[in-house]
Amino acid sequence: MSVFTHVTVGTNDLDRARRFYDDVLGTLGQKRLADLENNGSIWGENAPSFFVLKPANGAPASVGNGVTISFEAPTRAAIDAFHAAALAAGGSCEGLPGPRGWAPNAYAAYARDLDGNKLAAYCFKPA
Repeated sequence: MSVFTHVTVGTNDLDRARRFYDDVLGTLGQKRLADLENNGSIWGENAPSFFVLKPANGAPASVGNGVTISFEAPTRAAIDAFHAAALAAGGSCEGLPGPRGWAPNAYAAYARDLDGNKLAAYCFKPA
């Protein structure tokens, strides 16, 4: 059983966010499952798991300091593709793809989306 039903980040530019996440999450086998009109969109593999929404209170979206959303990647190559896609779509690098010493076989990359949200992709399979 999963611990979370979904994770949500805010955006100030929904069209740009949709293009960014279509490209970036596509490298991890996720696709856009639904658009919520002008309020946001939902991505996932088989079920909704990641939402990008305009804040419901009407205030501008902002990032949480210390918050990182990490996606499971099927392979190390998918992590390399995730990172490259994030940068190509206008995101910024927060950590190049490579081994992470805190867990056996941990391989990851970090990037920020167009609104500044920190993202990661991890694979724990051997090289």
